[in-house]
Amino acid sequence: MSILFNEKTRTFHLCNDSVSYIMTVLESGQMAQLYFGKRIHHSEDFSHFLEFAFRPMTSYLFDDDYKYTLEHISQEYGVYGSTDFRDPAAEVTGKDGGRILDFQYQGYAIEKGKPSLPGLPATYTEDDSEAETLTLFLKDPVNGLALKLFYTIFSDGGIIARSAAFVNEGDDTLHLTRAMSLCMDLPDCDYEFVHFSGAWGRERHLKTRRLEQGIQSVGSVRGHSSHNHNPFVILKRTDATEFQGEAIGFSLIYSGNFLAQAEVSTHNETRLLLGIHPHWFDWKLAPDQSFQTPEAVMVYSDKGLNHMSQTFHRLYQMRLARGYWKDKARPILINNWEATYFDFTEERLVNIATKAMACGVELFVLDDGWFGGRRHEKAGLGDWIANPELLPDGITGLAQKIEDIGMKFGLWFEPEMVNKDSDLYRKHPDWILKTPERSASHGRFQYVLDFSRKEVVDCIYEMMAKILGEAKVSYVKWDMNRSITECYSAALPADRQGEVFHRYILGVYDLYERLTSRFPQVLFESCASGGARFDPGLLYYAPQGWTSDDSDAVERLKIQYGTSYCYPVSCMGSHVSVTPNHQVYRNTPLHTRANVAYFGTFGYELDLNKLTEEEQEEVKAQISFMKQYRRLFQFGTFYRLKSPFDGDGTTSWMVVSEDKKEAIVGVYKVLNGANMPFTRISLKGLDPGICYELSSDRRGHYGDELMNAGLITTDSSVGEMAMGNIPTCDFDSRLFILKAIN
Repeated sequence: MSILFNEKTRTFHLCNDSVSYIMTVLESGQMAQLYFGKRIHHSEDFSHFLEFAFRPMTSYLFDDDYKYTLEHISQEYGVYGSTDFRDPAAEVTGKDGGRILDFQYQGYAIEKGKPSLPGLPATYTEDDSEAETLTLFLKDPVNGLALKLFYTIFSDGGIIARSAAFVNEGDDTLHLTRAMSLCMDLPDCDYEFVHFSGAWGRERHLKTRRLEQGIQSVGSVRGHSSHNHNPFVILKRTDATEFQGEAIGFSLIYSGNFLAQAEVSTHNETRLLLGIHPHWFDWKLAPDQSFQTPEAVMVYSDKGLNHMSQTFHRLYQMRLARGYWKDKARPILINNWEATYFDFTEERLVNIATKAMACGVELFVLDDGWFGGRRHEKAGLGDWIANPELLPDGITGLAQKIEDIGMKFGLWFEPEMVNKDSDLYRKHPDWILKTPERSASHGRFQYVLDFSRKEVVDCIYEMMAKILGEAKVSYVKWDMNRSITECYSAALPADRQGEVFHRYILGVYDLYERLTSRFPQVLFESCASGGARFDPGLLYYAPQGWTSDDSDAVERLKIQYGTSYCYPVSCMGSHVSVTPNHQVYRNTPLHTRANVAYFGTFGYELDLNKLTEEEQEEVKAQISFMKQYRRLFQFGTFYRLKSPFDGDGTTSWMVVSEDKKEAIVGVYKVLNGANMPFTRISLKGLDPGICYELSSDRRGHYGDELMNAGLITTDSSVGEMAMGNIPTCDFDSRLFILKAIN
């Protein structure tokens, strides 16, 4: 790993064993992008990567020169209006209304390790030898706006982390109306644009489309990263597959409004922009004030999509998630929500927990409905005080009762929201986001607290910290169940209303930071009506997130498969729920519900007292199995083998231990069939020279056999179902366990 600078050619080369990132200072003063891809040998001069040509209807920077036009040069941080007509990385409005920018190179700095980003989540290092960081200093000579571009290259993997910071070093106030975290210009457009989109209950479905001339993008202007699109996209070569070919993943470590955009010029150059969505963004920069963008992470792979994903998994598990729980196996929990909804008493909760404890569950989580007047969705949010009619001894008393049973206790909060029927709203009606003289829209009868205001965050922090400080709470589920509308803060003047969306997210991060710092051993799980804020920004504070409110095992195949392209298994909240499922009313076998949920944090979303004795015994076996293998499930190397998006109704994936001596393969099918063909699947990641005992036949099979000839997955639906065979069914699944034979 190194960052090399040639003083004569003013060229920077960031490189490790996997990747090279090369850029240079143009004669005109701007920064140009020369190469990003597989590691290449260092050279003193890469100027041949710059190509020039006269093109009619093109504008040029210098008099009597047909060479320097920014329209056809790959740039590091392109701006609009001075010969470049593509969408820009930054836009600023000056005192005179002018919007032209010209960031001129001033100098650079190289440091070991990686600096933190004040107030923002970001990847980090624990040792300076893990990474090096380059800072480029640029400045607009007219308005005095200084720009710092940060590049961190990690020692392992094709990882480059990027962000930008603006400082107003001029005499006049400026308005920053666009500030991308990353601008990546690529010399061709032979890519497919891969994104992960959906809606509530079907988040992060894989979508792939060919890049064409023009603009295609995904994003969110909902105040959060959203169910609809994820702040993660991939540019992959059209011939790239899961296990071969080039792909670049782009991930934004941010939880608010975002834009991920690919623009292809009519000369087939591609510009990828990633950052805060410019819609309604307007940051006032008085002299000497600064603005820091969120961090964006790029991962290059020449070994296919699985390799790219595994690089993200390792980075986000170990150098984004923090604290006590980042590398610890997660407790098996039971949540009461789908078991009781609002209809519970303390006695019923204890009964559910007692049965769960007898089955081996380790953590009981009390969900919505325990506080204030919260007996339905129209009241109570904002009053984080236990309802004495439900919990006579408060949260402290209930938590102790759960501890006495032998389990840990967890608690649900929705700290960013308030109901009008609450003491908090009656006392502070101006604390919600609401545009003056206009009605305030509700979502689930709740309103969004103005987390851009410190006094609001302080108030919620005090209520939550009091409960967590007094009661034995080991886990917090942090929910957020509506998008932001009428985004206006009563605490900010008119010319700063464009800051509210971002300041809101900074307030969320501030509350997370305070609580996780004060209660470092509490396991936080993020949730936003399921997966509406399943993003790297929250992974920094909460090492796991509720992947989706849809707990149906069949639907979860697509949700968890799509999520795995960026996010590790250890962060995916996944539970076994009741049937018929409460989201799609599907009846799915209990073993399939578990076989899907194992590939995540694992837990239950039901009342085990209502299961038959036979089902309870099956649950006990599931829990015992998960305890035996949970570290492998959550921290093994994950491979996607067969996609649920291919359309034939089958899915498969697997995890392999770090030493390659254990592996578990999951095979799933949606519908049974008649007289089906023989089937097998090629495994990945095994040691070709190790002989593995296979759980399905108790025989030894070498790794090279299983990866090349394949694992036989034929079931009893082949031919005519024979008497005596275990019949397959709709929504069936199997796990294959592989163990190295000594």
